Amino acid sequence: MSTATSTTTDDRVVTRSWLAQTLGRPEVGALIGAVAIAVLFLAAAPAFRNVTNIGTILYGSSTIGIMAVAVALLMIGGEFDLSAGVAVTTSGLAAAHVSWYFGLNVWTGVFVALLVSLLIGAFNGWLLYKTGMPSFLVTLGTFFILQGVNLAVTRIVTGGVSSNSLNDMDGFNSAQAVFASTFDIGSVRINITVIYWVILTIIGSVLLLRTRYGNWIFAAGGDAAAARAVGVPVVATKIALFMGVGFCAWLLGMHLLFNFNNVQSGQGVGNEFIYIIAAVIGGCLLTGGFGSVVGATVGALIFGMTQLGISYAGWDVDWFKTFLGAMLILATLVNLYVKRKADAG
Repeated sequence: MSTATSTTTDDRVVTRSWLAQTLGRPEVGALIGAVAIAVLFLAAAPAFRNVTNIGTILYGSSTIGIMAVAVALLMIGGEFDLSAGVAVTTSGLAAAHVSWYFGLNVWTGVFVALLVSLLIGAFNGWLLYKTGMPSFLVTLGTFFILQGVNLAVTRIVTGGVSSNSLNDMDGFNSAQAVFASTFDIGSVRINITVIYWVILTIIGSVLLLRTRYGNWIFAAGGDAAAARAVGVPVVATKIALFMGVGFCAWLLGMHLLFNFNNVQSGQGVGNEFIYIIAAVIGGCLLTGGFGSVVGATVGALIFGMTQLGISYAGWDVDWFKTFLGAMLILATLVNLYVKRKADAG
């Protein structure tokens, strides 16, 4: 008499295939998109193949990527910041006006601008906590406040719509070296913003994936009530994320000031959507709790390649915003698919 032995398998310990794990990564769609965009413009635009243009592409991407890193972390934490674009301008104007109006060393203006930028971020987070309003409405209000302040204060200080020149003031040259210098790698000219972009991406990725605070970000964005129940400091986590956006706005604002020697009070409007698009293309869900810093960086790179690639190819640049809208919709659909794959295990 033979005995049949049956073996049962526990679904909880089934090993996922390498392909399933790869498709479950939030940045996979952005990486595929980046390769496709690069191949397209390498074929369609001869100038895109010129090695010397790599620096131009990276520079354009870095001015988006610096902010996209912070915006991505905020979105993973479940919040938006619609004031991010004008906050960059506010930071640059604060440094310029304080330095010029009071006749101070430029570095004094730089540090005052840092304080202003961090306070704007903290204010957004605090108001979100105190009112319970959606961050969309809170930061939309901040957007209009800053836009008005930028223009009104600039008119009071300079009598015009842009900051005064600082290039003959103490500290300008050293500040320019820190925030707007360039160096060459072979025939490629690299702006210092590319280095800051890479550093922020590394720090953001390690923070998100290798620290307790990263777990708090995911938890706060996924289910804030459940996160509070297990001891996650949700309010402090989100305020810190808003302040991170403020820090990156300061860094980019200082670059714009010292690279062009002035800041236009009306610039920055609309850039907040570009930062969000880069984050979404990179795998961040609008609902929070899911996303990737590396993906946001790749999203910024896609933006940089597309912006210059369309010009290099000789195509009508009027279609650029149409492309961005299509990319946003496509990225959202891809992200939902990736999220389902990740949840399915």
